[in-house]
Amino acid sequence: MSEAGSETNVSRVAVFDTHPVEPIDAESPLAWSRQRGLVDAAGGSGQVRAVERPFLGHLILRGGAITLDEAVRAELGINLPGKPLGLNLDADGSRSVQWLSPDEWLVIVPGGEEFELENRLRERLGDAHFAIVNVSGGQTLVELSGEKAREVLMKSVTYDVHSHGLPVGKAVGTVFAKTSVNLRRPSEDRFELVVRRSFADYCVRWLRDAGREYGVSVESPTS
Repeated sequence: MSEAGSETNVSRVAVFDTHPVEPIDAESPLAWSRQRGLVDAAGGSGQVRAVERPFLGHLILRGGAITLDEAVRAELGINLPGKPLGLNLDADGSRSVQWLSPDEWLVIVPGGEEFELENRLRERLGDAHFAIVNVSGGQTLVELSGEKAREVLMKSVTYDVHSHGLPVGKAVGTVFAKTSVNLRRPSEDRFELVVRRSFADYCVRWLRDAGREYGVSVESPTS
C-alpha cells in the first residue's frame, strides 16, 4: 500500500489504483492555460465553446471482439461498436466505447470508476486472451460545441468533419495542427477531442487562435 494508490492482484496480473488514498488536489492538463487566463471559469460569449473534461477514466481494451463485447455489455450496458471507427455511448452519454483498431477499443467512464471497472472486466474475462491498460493519466478530453465549431475544426484537422465524413457515432484518429487526436462525434451539436495530456495546452491555444474570428470560450467543467 502506498500513499499514491493501492495495488492488488487479479488473475495473476498486478493492477494499480491510480487514485490516491489520501485527498490530493489533482492538477488538470489545462492547468498551465488556466494560470495564464486562457481558461474562463465563468464561460464566455463566443460562437465556439470548448469545455475541459479532465480526470475521466480511460481504459484501452485489446482482445477478441466477441469475448470483449460480452464482458463490456455485461458491465457497462454498452456494446462494442459493430463497425470500424464506431463510437457507442450509454443513455446519459457519460460512458463510451470507441473502436481504435480491429482488436482495440477505448473505454471512457467518469473518473474514479476505471479501477473497479478494470477489476470487474478482468474477473469476468477470466482466462480469455485480452489486455487492459489504464491510460487515464496520459490523455484528456476537450468537448467542442457551438455554431462555428465545425469551422474551427476545418482549420485544425485533416479529416472531413462534415456530416457525410464524420456523422454522429463516428470517431477517427487524425492530425490536429502539429499533433494527433482522436476526433469523436457523440451528438449532432458536439465534437470531442481526446488528446495526449502533454498536448492539451497546445490544442487549446491552437483552438483559440484558429477561432479568433468567431470567439472561442475555453471553460472549466464546473462552469
